Amino acid sequence: MIKEVKEAVIGSREIARAMGVTLKYLVKKPVTNQYPDEPVALYPRYRGRHVLKRYDNGLERCIGCSLCAAACPTDCIYVEAAENTDEERFSPGERYAKVYDINMLRCIFCGYCADACPTEAIVLEHDFALAEYNRWDAIYTKERLLEPHDPDYIVIRDDEVFVESTTWGTK
Repeated sequence: MIKEVKEAVIGSREIARAMGVTLKYLVKKPVTNQYPDEPVALYPRYRGRHVLKRYDNGLERCIGCSLCAAACPTDCIYVEAAENTDEERFSPGERYAKVYDINMLRCIFCGYCADACPTEAIVLEHDFALAEYNRWDAIYTKERLLEPHDPDYIVIRDDEVFVESTTWGTK
C-alpha cells in the first residue's frame, strides 16, 4: 500500500513539473521567421539547391564525366555526354554534358556529387525553397541548373562568430 502511494506521489510531482514547463512557455512570445518577408539566416555549409557553375568566360564547367552520377547514392543524377566541336564549344574540355538532369525528389542532399566533381561544376547552394506543384517540375534540367540563382530571402550567417539568438529556452 505504501509503495503504491509513493509511486502516485512521485508520478503526480513529475506531471506537475512537466506542466510547469508547458505553462512557462505558453505565455512567452514564439520566435518565428516571417519567411519570405524577412530573410532567413543560414550557415555557410548548408546544402540546398543544386547549381551548375560556369567559368568567367561563359563556358560550362561540366565536362560530362559522370562522376557525380556515379557518386550519388540515390542515383538521382543523369548525365549524357557529347563531344565538343570547334564550331560549337560548350566546355573547355573535349566533352560536355549534353543532358544533365537531377531528380530532386530522390536527392538526399548529401553533397557527394559536389565532392566527386573534378571541375567543381556542381555545387549545392543555400536555397531551400524547392516545393513544386507538379512532380515533373522537380526534375531539374541542365538549363534550369545553369540559371544564375541568388535568392534575396537568404542571408549567410558568419560561421566564425557565435551569435546568441532568442529561442524558446533563452527567453
